[in-house]
Amino acid sequence: MFNGLFNSIGVWHVYSSPVFSQGVGLQYPCDTIMAIFRCVQRPNWVLFGDSITQKGSSPGGWVARLQDAYQRRIDVFNRGYSGYNTRWARAILPHMRHIMKHAQLVTVFLGANDAALPDLTSAVQHVPLSEYRENLKAIISEIQGQGVKHIIMMTPPPVSEPHRMAHALTTYGITLESSERTNEVTRQYADACVEVGADLGVPVLNLWDIFMKDVCYGDVLLNDGLHLTAKGNELVYTSLEGVIDASFPHLKSDAMDLDVPEFRSLVSSDQDPMKALESFLSSSD
Repeated sequence: MFNGLFNSIGVWHVYSSPVFSQGVGLQYPCDTIMAIFRCVQRPNWVLFGDSITQKGSSPGGWVARLQDAYQRRIDVFNRGYSGYNTRWARAILPHMRHIMKHAQLVTVFLGANDAALPDLTSAVQHVPLSEYRENLKAIISEIQGQGVKHIIMMTPPPVSEPHRMAHALTTYGITLESSERTNEVTRQYADACVEVGADLGVPVLNLWDIFMKDVCYGDVLLNDGLHLTAKGNELVYTSLEGVIDASFPHLKSDAMDLDVPEFRSLVSSDQDPMKALESFLSSSD
């Protein structure tokens, strides 16, 4: 009866006969159905980063928590790339313009891999601090060039060197004399992220500082000295919500409308539910 196709930003295009009537129990004009599809296109948020973003979509992750909090208000696109540094992220960003140009908000969460030491086991990921700064500036410029008005930068969290060494031993059977990342070097990259944000007028979530307030962060907030535990993910989510509330209060979840009316408001109306929905759709066009 109809053929559909998702385009690159997930919008459903429908082609059908004038009336949906046969076999599916719908008796409403096609233009009403099409109006629903037009109306329910939600704002897009793009979360751009490395594995800490990628893994954030796992159950209990900070991305999953964000998606849960904004149900029926936004569509969240997780664009986290495990292992990536700003050099590689900068290279792929121009190929994401089809998503970025429709984004209402973008987070940029990079630096944990750039901060890998240049002479140890993760040297291939290392990006010098000066280049890291320039890459961040270029990334923000590219995103702003797509018309995105709401951007939040996020610093790398601290690392726990003993836990990184223990992880190498238990996971790979490698005994390290020292960690391939250090917390002091990671702090320098976090500071650079904060400075770039200040220079560009972009809000920054300083996760290095926030995590360091917990003296047991390596045990409580990180599961391998680098990636996040459930509590670490929760802290990232609540801290990000704090930045949204402070910098973009109109993007708080309770300040944003649902895409279409709630079920109860339709059935409690004096009107027929479909008529009430049609009324809402016509006012939204």
